[in-house]
Amino acid sequence: MDPIDRQIIRLTQAGLPLVEQPYRVLAEQLGISAEQLMVRMQQMQDQGIIRRIGAVPNHYRLGYRFNGMTVWDVDDQMIDLLGEQVAALAFVSHCYQRPRHLPDWPYNLFAMIHGKTEQDAAVQIARIAELLGEHVRQHQVLFSSRILKKTGLRIAG
Repeated sequence: MDPIDRQIIRLTQAGLPLVEQPYRVLAEQLGISAEQLMVRMQQMQDQGIIRRIGAVPNHYRLGYRFNGMTVWDVDDQMIDLLGEQVAALAFVSHCYQRPRHLPDWPYNLFAMIHGKTEQDAAVQIARIAELLGEHVRQHQVLFSSRILKKTGLRIAG
């Protein structure tokens, strides 16, 4: 990373400016064009320095009080296909495979759901269970009670 890349990270680590053209505002602060800024950010993403650029909503502030990590025990032979299908559901914000830790933790498919009401969450969970069908051996839902992390990469000074 050169000094401009480091400055890009410093300027964006708390989020993009909430203006109509955030890249233009940042580029002006850096003394480069918005196009150069976007190319540099893409290069950092391609190199793995930046993992992703995206919105990080505060679900609680948006009225979603029933946020749950659903965990599913599905056949390892089917997990890629099933995971893709679950991830495609509009109400699933995160979906990924994790290793089992037997005998205490048999779950290998994780999917985060967000509901404004307990009933909303229950409908979403039932929809995932229906989609997974006979491939589900067991599942649990771990509802969040607070936000644990909402920050990305941080570079000091």
